[in-house]
Amino acid sequence: MYETVAALAAARWPRAASAETDGLRELAADDGLTGFMPPALPDAAWVLHSMYEHELGPFDMSYPTYQRAFLNRKSADPEIIPGLDPAEVFTDPSNIFAPSRGEHPGPRWRRLRWAELARRTGDPVAAEGHLPCHASFPSLREPGGWPLDITGPSEGSLGRADWDRLIEILTEHSPQGADTRCLAYYTPLGQGAEDFENLHVRAGRLADAKALYDHPDEEWWTPSNFWAHDRSWVLCTDYDLRATKVAGPAPLVEALLDDSEIEAVRLPWAH
Repeated sequence: MYETVAALAAARWPRAASAETDGLRELAADDGLTGFMPPALPDAAWVLHSMYEHELGPFDMSYPTYQRAFLNRKSADPEIIPGLDPAEVFTDPSNIFAPSRGEHPGPRWRRLRWAELARRTGDPVAAEGHLPCHASFPSLREPGGWPLDITGPSEGSLGRADWDRLIEILTEHSPQGADTRCLAYYTPLGQGAEDFENLHVRAGRLADAKALYDHPDEEWWTPSNFWAHDRSWVLCTDYDLRATKVAGPAPLVEALLDDSEIEAVRLPWAH
């Protein structure tokens, strides 16, 4: 199945000229190294990247502490946490650094909203003047790191569920619908920082955008920027952030804010 989707993405999202980013460069007034951040067009909202919570939690152990215990365990050791299979924490238990690829962690994990975690901890979803990033939820950033029972939101890339739902909403609010011509830009920082001169851009249609998640040459990353060819809306998933800015018309932004699946907020200081 993956091979079929990957082949579709490769066929329908060919490379495009680096010059396609010229309009984004003008909008953002920067070099786009971590992503071209657009202004409101005329409105904007931030889609908060998903995090999940394990049903056995809360655990009195951080993720790094669990990693060390897993590496140092002996075959005769009991479970590190009773009832918790390491496979539920690590995508591949033999490779504790394997990325999750943005998939749902598994049946015993539930979506944890930023708003719910903010109520629980007393931390703001985003402190005034700041953007959602690794510094969010400071009360969880103890010396050992975030608690094991919460998967922190991805940095620089949307999860699959959020990406798919975002594409559906964009399709509903684009005049050309699924036939909307789109472009995707990938920061060289996500490509091994190999080429800063020839920017990495792909072109396709909104109808095929879900498959872009599985493009064989873009493994592990959603685009740093994804935009309609006419720039009626522009997405930016900055390499260093845990949220994606969606700039576009007010009805699109309102749809994001009202959606039951996407978690989106307005950040007036980052409009």
